[in-house]
Amino acid sequence: MAISKLLLNKIKEFGLNSYEGKLWLALLSRGVSSAGELSDLSGVPRSRTYDVLETLEKKGFIVVKVGKPIKYLAVPPAEVVERVRKRIVEEAQERSNNLSGLHGSEVLGELDQLHNKGVELIDPTDRAASFRGREKVFEHLTMLVKNAEESIHLQTTVDMLQQKKPTVYNQLKKAAGRGVKVSIHVPTDVKESLRKDYGFANFDTKVQGESRHCMIDNNSIFVFLTPESTHPDFDSAVWMEAPLFTRDLTKLKNL
Repeated sequence: MAISKLLLNKIKEFGLNSYEGKLWLALLSRGVSSAGELSDLSGVPRSRTYDVLETLEKKGFIVVKVGKPIKYLAVPPAEVVERVRKRIVEEAQERSNNLSGLHGSEVLGELDQLHNKGVELIDPTDRAASFRGREKVFEHLTMLVKNAEESIHLQTTVDMLQQKKPTVYNQLKKAAGRGVKVSIHVPTDVKESLRKDYGFANFDTKVQGESRHCMIDNNSIFVFLTPESTHPDFDSAVWMEAPLFTRDLTKLKNL
C-alpha cells in the first residue's frame, strides 16, 4: 500500500511514530485485518508489528476483534481525534498542576540555590546571549520584563505597540502594577486610544531613529538587531547584563 509522505507527516500530529502511523493507515484502508496482512500492507517488519499494534490499542486507535485468529478493527478517525484531544488536554493539565505545585516547594528552593551559586561563578563576559526567531526574541524579552524590579525603558515603534504582543504587553502592565516605572519611547506621536491602552506607562515621543531596545533596572539591555519588517524566522536580538553601560546610556538619554 502506497502511503504519501505528506499524510504520514500529518499523522505525527496524532502522536504516532512512523511504524504506528503506517499500521494505522493500513488498517483504516482495510477496516479489519490480521497482523500479518497489516505487516505486508504497511511494510512494517513482522517482528515489530504485534508490539506496535498493542501500543495502538492502548492509545485507542484500534480494537482487538473477538475470536481467532486475532484480527484488529480500526476506530473511526473522528473518534480517534476526540480521544487524542482529550488525552492531550488531560496530560497538559496534569503537567500544569505538577509544575504549579513546585512553587514554594523544597525542590524549587534547591534549584534556586543551585542557580544562584552558578550565577556567582559566571564571568561578566558570559552574561550575554543572542536570539534568532521572533518567538525566541519575545520569549526572552518577556522574561526580562517579568523580572524587572525598578524600571523598564522600552524604545520601539508605533506599529509594534499597536500589535500589543500579548505576553510582553501583559507583563508590562503587571510590572507597572507592582510599582515598576514603565516608560515607552517612540519616534512619533501616538493616538489617544493607544495611550489609553498603555495608560500604565509614561510616553516619550521625542526620541529619534527607528531602533528598538529595552533597558531593565539600569542593569541589562535587550537590543533588536533587525528591522521590524524582517521575516519572523530571521528576527534577531542580543541581550547583555552591562550595569555601567546601561546607567551611562540612561543618563545620556535623560531618562
